[in-house]
Amino acid sequence: MDPEIQRPLTELDMVESVEIDAEGAAHVKILVTIEACPMRDRIERMAAEAAATVPGLTAVRVESEAMSEAQRTALTERLRQGRRQNPFNRPGSLTRIIAVSSGKGGVGKSTVTANLAAAMAAEGHRVGVIDADIHGFSMPGMFGITDRPTKVGDLLMPPEGHGVKVMSIGMFVPEQQAVIWRGPKMHRAIEQFTADVFWGDLDVLLLDLPPGTGDVAISVAQILPQAQMLVVTTPQVSAASVAERVGSLAAATEQDVIGVVENMSGLVLPDGSVMEVFGSGGGQRVAATLAGAVGHPVPVLGQVPLDPAVREGADDGVPVVVSDPGSAPAIALRGVAQALLHRPRGLAGMRLPLSVQ
Repeated sequence: MDPEIQRPLTELDMVESVEIDAEGAAHVKILVTIEACPMRDRIERMAAEAAATVPGLTAVRVESEAMSEAQRTALTERLRQGRRQNPFNRPGSLTRIIAVSSGKGGVGKSTVTANLAAAMAAEGHRVGVIDADIHGFSMPGMFGITDRPTKVGDLLMPPEGHGVKVMSIGMFVPEQQAVIWRGPKMHRAIEQFTADVFWGDLDVLLLDLPPGTGDVAISVAQILPQAQMLVVTTPQVSAASVAERVGSLAAATEQDVIGVVENMSGLVLPDGSVMEVFGSGGGQRVAATLAGAVGHPVPVLGQVPLDPAVREGADDGVPVVVSDPGSAPAIALRGVAQALLHRPRGLAGMRLPLSVQ
């Protein structure tokens, strides 16, 4: 399996030749996408291991070389299936798209996004994350990703961290450099992150939106109209009142709000008591207000306690659901992930294998 594309090398025409000499030694030549392919050693090793399982061989030797421009173009067309468009908007797409939003910054929205994605991937689901917070990107660091996307023709292969495919503008700009873009350019970046990236067949795509209800949130509603919104807030009254504005955005863009996550809901002290550092009740208040905006109940899917382990995991590039799975915040975040995964999926717009007799 190609580790980036997640399809067999034979299906991708990446096995150029296989020869077996008179002594029973196999010589396999593999094609990699580019000369500097970061997965080259891994592909060679996996191909050698696979070939070595064939009975009767005395030895296996694997070599690789870069594809020609024509071969890369053919691969790109095969991956695009001949169409240059947003794959998530194709009829019959089963990818669940969740836009994680907040009314204001500082509520831990990005941390919640990273942990939900890692928790879903740990359960065996195919998960991708788009870092839609162009000015305040943080996903590469939270997943410990330092590699840049591999470019195959005009298609990008997203790097992976903790089983999650991630795309972020932070992978393309030098460290410490600000992204000084306005609305139209940010809109184009979101379009490219969907249409010009090979995501494969994802079960879930999470988008980490910038705080507030500005240009990017509106662009996501236009580019991915089937995206559902998950709202992150803290128990603090002022944070909750700001988060309630997301309801007006959801109503204006005709997007559904699937739930609320109350982050930093309390600090557990050594004696077992809970200190409500940011107050209480914010999650329930936001959920009730959003329910009025969208016309149906909006649940509080989880209350994530305040814990230094969450911050430490984000700083180290290892989400707390991976670094400390038995901790209280990890358990709460996995509960939110499970609630999202088990939410019934609507059939609107889906092609069903039915015929009229």
